Amino acid sequence: MNISIGNDHAGTGYKEAIIKHLEDNGYKVTNHGTNSGDSVDYPDFIHPVAEDVSSGRSIFGIIICGSGNGASMTANKHQGIRAALCWNKEITALARLHNDANILGIPARFTAIPQVLEMVDTFLNTAFEGGRHKRRVDKIPMNC
Repeated sequence: MNISIGNDHAGTGYKEAIIKHLEDNGYKVTNHGTNSGDSVDYPDFIHPVAEDVSSGRSIFGIIICGSGNGASMTANKHQGIRAALCWNKEITALARLHNDANILGIPARFTAIPQVLEMVDTFLNTAFEGGRHKRRVDKIPMNC
C-alpha cells in the first residue's frame, strides 16, 4: 500500500518520524518533501500528495504544516480529495468513519510526534462506515 506524504518546514521532523514508522510497518512511502527546516511555501509540497491520491497512485496521503489548515485547504482543492485536519486519534477515527477522509492533515505546532503516530495508525486502520455517511459524503463535490 502506497502512502504519499508532504510537508512544509514546520513538519519535517514529524514527516521523518512518520516515514520511519510507516516503512517499519511495511508501507511504501512517496515523500514529496520538504526535507529541511528552511522556510518554504506549503502548496508546493501538498499539491503533489493530493495529485497522487486523486489519481490513485497512492491510497492515502498525509500532509503536515504548522497549523494544518493551509495544507488541508490546499489538498481539498483537488477533485476527489477529502483532507481532514486532525489533532487527536478520536477526531482522526471520525474523519475516516464518517467522512471517508483520504488525506490526514496534521498541525505540527499543536501535536506531539507520539500522538501523531497514533493518529496515523488510527487513520490507516479505520474503515469508512458507509450507510448514511456515504449519502452525505456523496454530496460534498460541487458540479461547477
